[in-house]
Amino acid sequence: MRIGELARRGHCDVETVRFYEREGLLDAPAREGNGYRNYTGGHMVQLNFIRHCRSLGMGLPDVRVLRGFQEHPESACDDINQLIDRQIARIHHQVESLRLLEQQLHALRETCQANRTASDCGIMQNLQQAAAGGPCECHAEPVDRPGADPRGGGSA
Repeated sequence: MRIGELARRGHCDVETVRFYEREGLLDAPAREGNGYRNYTGGHMVQLNFIRHCRSLGMGLPDVRVLRGFQEHPESACDDINQLIDRQIARIHHQVESLRLLEQQLHALRETCQANRTASDCGIMQNLQQAAAGGPCECHAEPVDRPGADPRGGGSA
């Protein structure tokens, strides 16, 4: 199959297929006499594997490691477990960072009341003050507010 068909079946762009091939994640296909790439069902499996790993938030280095295990199925899986454990830890850190960001945005939002002009807007004042090097509500130390959810989820 040609690259366009592989990309279509793999639900990605042709450039994505080329990129994965350049990065060594997707095996280089055989070339026809006219120079066109000739992909096989094996390439489709590889592409699906790569895209599945990417959908789990794995970076290219981790996908490369997993592709190595795919090519050497006799290897012990301890390193695979460690790779997944590191990915879980990264995701946990991202979730915590997003919770903090949510708290910061709630704090910023609470600085403005409706029916004001942009010049009176607490949000704009905080953003402009921070841009000038001053303090802002969104990066102030969190203060326990009555009824506030400490996880940043809003009121209880």
